[in-house]
Amino acid sequence: MADSSTNSEIAIIGSGFSGLCLAIHLKKAGLSDFVIHEKSDRIGGTWRDNIYPGAACDSPSFAYCFSFEQKTDWSRKWSPQPEILQYIEHCAEKYDLLPHIRLNSEVESARFDAESGRWRLRLQSGEESHPKILVSGVGQLNRPLMPKIAGLERFQGDAFHSAQWKRDCDLRGKRVAVVGNAASAIQFVPEIAKQVEHLTIFQRSANWMLPKFDRTYGEREKRLYRRFPLIAKVYRWWLWLNFEARFPLFLRNAFAAKRAQRVCDEAMRGAISDPALRKTLTPSYPIGGKRILISDDYYPALTRENVDLVTEAIDHVSEDAVVTQDGEHHRADTLILATGFDSTSFLVPMTIEGVDGRSLQDDWKEGAKAYYGISCAGFPNFFMMYGPNTNLGHNSIIFMIECQTTYIMDCIRAIRERGLEYIDLRREVMDAYNEMLDAELEKTVWAQTGKTWYKNEAGKITNNWSGSTARYWWHTRKADLSDYRIVG
Repeated sequence: MADSSTNSEIAIIGSGFSGLCLAIHLKKAGLSDFVIHEKSDRIGGTWRDNIYPGAACDSPSFAYCFSFEQKTDWSRKWSPQPEILQYIEHCAEKYDLLPHIRLNSEVESARFDAESGRWRLRLQSGEESHPKILVSGVGQLNRPLMPKIAGLERFQGDAFHSAQWKRDCDLRGKRVAVVGNAASAIQFVPEIAKQVEHLTIFQRSANWMLPKFDRTYGEREKRLYRRFPLIAKVYRWWLWLNFEARFPLFLRNAFAAKRAQRVCDEAMRGAISDPALRKTLTPSYPIGGKRILISDDYYPALTRENVDLVTEAIDHVSEDAVVTQDGEHHRADTLILATGFDSTSFLVPMTIEGVDGRSLQDDWKEGAKAYYGISCAGFPNFFMMYGPNTNLGHNSIIFMIECQTTYIMDCIRAIRERGLEYIDLRREVMDAYNEMLDAELEKTVWAQTGKTWYKNEAGKITNNWSGSTARYWWHTRKADLSDYRIVG
């Protein structure tokens, strides 16, 4: 891993898909004066942290890898967590990124010094570094959201968040309570239901769920993709196009919504015969308003004799039970919180200060915003990947990450080749962009839906991109430096 030198020209925060993608392109461009700060003792980001049983991607495997490093031997159509983490580590080794990575190197704060044209990074260890260019690749889903439930600290059994799974916790023969029923829960519930004595799932709201149609890839298919890479590439783009065609659903397209809802209803009816349970599992919000989940085995798991679904609101937690507002005590030995992530507090707990000591957190008091999720006015030579309003409801985030990499690389080349001190996004450009973005988002199904992880507490949609991925590619394929104030 990286040595103790901390004054590299470029500093990247995070060693997940975003950070590594940019690092690989820096290497390809012959730029090796960069360092990757990783807060943990291993690379991989969210795919390092989420190790719960059944953890897998909800984008197809062939679309969930870099286009320039196509993996052709995925074991399944929807790749499991260990395989994705292995792929990330493979990329780091193949492109010789390990010497650039500093593990256990968490960035505490960053402050821009206009006089030197450099950022002053302070690490939690107390070390400082002074990169010219700073890039955040920390993503949106890395801070587990702990629910505010009275008495949670009183629980005497094992209690943990699904993103902080206890490896040494044996669930066999236990009574387990799961708070939450969204993306993580639908993956681990079918797995643990097979081994626990009893499983109680507390559902706050139902989710629209499509069948996954998961399957293994046979050896013959793997050989075909390996021998003819063009076929693998065509298959990847076919997947992208197929998912891209779903975007009208999020624009309140009645035909697309009815079609998707019909598929969801048919999948539920095929797995669950009880009309009362089907009613409980049918959402009251428009399809697409919250994350559309995919699973082949969650509904069947709910029909097991040892599984109960509870919709009554939780009142408090006692030493050995979850108590609902109707007074019912649901006894449990283990409590698993599948309550998602704090997705709208971008870059927390880091503090970022730009020109004249301006705080990014102050700029974002009403909600995080940026220019195509990449640049912020008043924060020179600072770029983000998977930043505000770049999340998707219909396609692979890897596509967006590669678009952002192209844009940032364009900026870095301009700074270096033209000998610039720094570039700073113009405030009027950022304001005009976000005004347009907010107007477009108001026309989407997300705006019609109440509380979701796409919105902050004030109801502002801070996470999702308002258009298709093709449109995002078009706008980020090249950086227009007239959007920036150029110094030097």
